[in-house]
Amino acid sequence: MSPADDTDKGRLAIIAGNGLLPSYVAEAARAAGEDPFVISLKGELDRSWEDYDHAVIGVGDLSALADIFKRNNITRVVMSGGVRRRPEWREVRPTWRTVAKMPGVVRTLLSGGDDTVLQMVIKLIEDDGRRVVGAQDIAPDLLAAVGPIGAMSPGNDDKIDILKAAAAAEALGALDVGQGAVSVGGRIVALEGAEGTDGMLERVASLRGAGRISPRRRGVLVKLCKPQQDVRADLPSIGLSTVTNAKAAGLAGIAIEAGRALVLDRQAVIKAADEAGLFVCGLDRGLPSWGL
Repeated sequence: MSPADDTDKGRLAIIAGNGLLPSYVAEAARAAGEDPFVISLKGELDRSWEDYDHAVIGVGDLSALADIFKRNNITRVVMSGGVRRRPEWREVRPTWRTVAKMPGVVRTLLSGGDDTVLQMVIKLIEDDGRRVVGAQDIAPDLLAAVGPIGAMSPGNDDKIDILKAAAAAEALGALDVGQGAVSVGGRIVALEGAEGTDGMLERVASLRGAGRISPRRRGVLVKLCKPQQDVRADLPSIGLSTVTNAKAAGLAGIAIEAGRALVLDRQAVIKAADEAGLFVCGLDRGLPSWGL
């Protein structure tokens, strides 16, 4: 079902964190005939939402979220954008429906990985009678396709690095730690942690500057969906900053999972990658050796 097909069943809400994704989702929803209500998370505001019906709530304010859903006839919810910090347990405001679940909610917030936390949030929203849909269901044009995006393609050495980094990213994702890994000359040099992709790439640039990574070998960043990930939230994404930081880290390119990763600001990404001589390509998880 397309976004426009079920608008008569209620309104779409966009829970907006930081970054470009919430804007793309809101624009795609409006273009499809929706009138989305934007719920911006306090401390994550990157833009003004004055041109949309909107509200700002704390990250852990379940009570305010439920009230907005009820008052605005929200039946579908998209979770989009990043969240820089998790709420402290004192900041969690439950509804009467969720009071009994508070011990489990707090435990998950304190010790769960990102995917575990997101699955909990999805369950809380859907237990309240709403349906969570993926950003890619509203803005399918953001999904990466198989093959090169832009003028450059990976060479033979790059393909070896892609396979190495993909294996590392899969193992990392299975632990619910991160979605990305960097391989240089067939050696894993960085795994994505709480600092995110850009922070990991800055670390690679520092390692290369310190002589810990060979200046003669370029390397590849790979970002994959976690094996157990609910694809309705936190799909891997790349944007202009990813290309900028990959260039600064001396990498040859970026590979992401086709159909389960997002390319934000696509034309700017292609232009920057082509100018830097970097490849950006989509990998097919369903084919042997990722279709390389």
